[in-house]
Amino acid sequence: MVTAPLRIGSGAGFQGDRFEPAVVLAEQGNLDYLVLECLAERTIALAQKSKLDDPALGYDAFLRRRLEPLLPLIKKRGIRIVTNMGAANPAAAGRIIIEMARQMRLAIKVAVVTGDDVLAQLSPDTRIIESDRPLRTYANVISANAYLGVEAMLPALASGADVVITGRVADPSLFLAPIVQH
Repeated sequence: MVTAPLRIGSGAGFQGDRFEPAVVLAEQGNLDYLVLECLAERTIALAQKSKLDDPALGYDAFLRRRLEPLLPLIKKRGIRIVTNMGAANPAAAGRIIIEMARQMRLAIKVAVVTGDDVLAQLSPDTRIIESDRPLRTYANVISANAYLGVEAMLPALASGADVVITGRVADPSLFLAPIVQH
C-alpha cells in the first residue's frame, strides 16, 4: 500500500525558541503538520506553580504570541498544529486558542489531550525510588506528570482538529502520532 507523502515541520524545540521559523515553515514549507514542542520538566513545574496561583493559567506563557501569526496561516494552508503548549492546563490553553480564533473570525477546531497530571494520585506515603523516602519527607510537591504517548493523541488527531494541544507527552509522540494517524 502506497500512501501520500506526509510533511511535518518543527516550529519550536523549546519554550524560548524563536517564533519566526514556525511562521516561515507555515508560509513556505508545504506542510501537513507543524509541531511546536515547548515543554520540559522545568517548564511544566513552573506552569503548575502558575496554575496554583491562578487556575485559569498554567499553559505556556508564549501561547498567544506564538499562535497569533500561525492561526490564519494554518487555516489558509490546511496545516494542523500539534503542540504541548498546554503544559499544566491544556483545557485552558484550548479555550484561549478558541478565543483567539473567534477574535480573528477563524473557524478553528481544537482538540485537547489530558490525563498526564497525576499529582492527585500520589499518596504522601508514596516512596521515591531514588531515595526510598516517602513523598511526605520532601518539600511541597507541586508537579507530577506522566508521559503520555501516541495512543493518547490519536483520538484528537482523528477528530480532524486544526490544533491538537497537550500537556506532557513524550516528545517523539508529537511527531509520531501524526505519522501513525496518516
